[in-house]
Amino acid sequence: MPTKRTGPERCRRKFVSIFPGGFRDEKYVDWERGYKWTAHERWNEELSKSKLQALIRNGEFAEVARRAVTIESSTNLLFSFEKMAIRDAIKPAEGSEGFARGLYNFLHGRGSIESRFERWVQCVSTLPRKQTRVLTWPVVTVFGFIAQPDTHIFLKPMVTKAAADEYEFPFIYNSRPTWDTYNSLLEFGARVNSDMQDLAPRDLIDAQGFIWVQGSSEYD
Repeated sequence: MPTKRTGPERCRRKFVSIFPGGFRDEKYVDWERGYKWTAHERWNEELSKSKLQALIRNGEFAEVARRAVTIESSTNLLFSFEKMAIRDAIKPAEGSEGFARGLYNFLHGRGSIESRFERWVQCVSTLPRKQTRVLTWPVVTVFGFIAQPDTHIFLKPMVTKAAADEYEFPFIYNSRPTWDTYNSLLEFGARVNSDMQDLAPRDLIDAQGFIWVQGSSEYD
C-alpha cells in the first residue's frame, strides 16, 4: 500500500508540476516573482530609509504617500477597491502625514517587530475613510512586503487559509489585523522556505508565491 503524502509533499508536487525549475523557473519569475521584485527595487530607489527620513523631515508627507501608493499600483496585490480606499485615505493632509510617519516607524522605528506591527495597525485604523474600509489584511501587509521582503510577507486571507489547510499548517487567523495572525503567517512563510530549500527560495516573496499557488483558484 503506497504511503500517503504529507501536506508539504503534496504542495511541493503541485508547485513543481507548474514550475519544474522551482523558484528559479523562468515561468515562475515571469508569473509570480518578477513584478514583485521590480516593485521592491523601485521602493529602494524612491523610498529608502534615508529618502523617507528626508521627505518626512521636510514635511513632504503627501509625496511619501504618493510614492508608496504609486509603487504598489504597479502590482496586482491589492484589489481595486483596496487601492481606492488607501488613495482616499491619504488625500487629506492628516491622512498623508499619519501614513508617512506610521510607515517609517513600521519599517525603521524602534522596538520589536511585534510592537512596530501593532503600531502600524493602529495607524492604518485611524486613517480617514471615505467609503471602503482601509484596515484590511492586504492593505496592512502590502507596503512592508514590497519594502522589506526579507522580513515581511503579504496576506490574502482566503488564499492563505486555503493554502494552510492544504499544507496542514496550523495557521492562526483573525479577520481583524492582529500580531498573532501576522506572526503565524511569518512562521508559515519560514516553514515553507525551510521545507522547500531544495527549490532555492530567496525571501518571503517566494514563500508568498508558493502559498498563492496552493490556495488560489488560478492554479486549480
